[in-house]
Amino acid sequence: MRIVLWDVDGTLLLNSKKAGAFYHDAIREVAGVVPPPGEPHAVEHGKTDAQIITERLTRWGGDLAHFDAVSARMDELSDAYLTDAARREAAVGVPEALRAFADAGWTNGLLTGNSRHRARVKLEGAGVDVGAFDWTRSYFGDRFVRRSDLTSAARDELAEATAVILGDTPADGEAADAVGFPFLAVATGAYSVAELRETSARSVVPDLEQGLPSLLETLRAL
Repeated sequence: MRIVLWDVDGTLLLNSKKAGAFYHDAIREVAGVVPPPGEPHAVEHGKTDAQIITERLTRWGGDLAHFDAVSARMDELSDAYLTDAARREAAVGVPEALRAFADAGWTNGLLTGNSRHRARVKLEGAGVDVGAFDWTRSYFGDRFVRRSDLTSAARDELAEATAVILGDTPADGEAADAVGFPFLAVATGAYSVAELRETSARSVVPDLEQGLPSLLETLRAL
């Protein structure tokens, strides 16, 4: 089996400035804590939901015993991604890339910091065909504080497969490196082509539309 494990935010979908509000609201509603006045913006690109919730609860003086309830409330709030007010936008070239990979004999799976529910509603809201992915061979970060633990879980289940990570952050690359998965990078998130070239990525492309031939060539060589 050959499988491409796609990241969601910044890779399949364009990032949203509103995304952090769901963490804020869920933690406030469940744990009763909020960030202190003037707290600087934390860089959270490439982090899992579990890491973001844990770090925010810790910084804001919340009780980590609320973690499960905060995570569940995040799923509930994320149903808003199905509405026009919070709907996400698919990155350019997504449908074509998914079809091309499948035609080349690769399974499309997910490896994302989102929960399964949050990934699904984000993709559905953006009009991405969720049926294009093998959800039984997809991996979700709502229970993994470290992204490398998420890729470790994928490696254990895909021991006999050729698996590749496709993402938009250095964190995706580091997590791939931790388990020996090849990394492919697309600069549709917060990091530039130049920044992503400083990672271990076998191929770095500006977007899925322009970069599809390069990505397919790299996959053929694996």
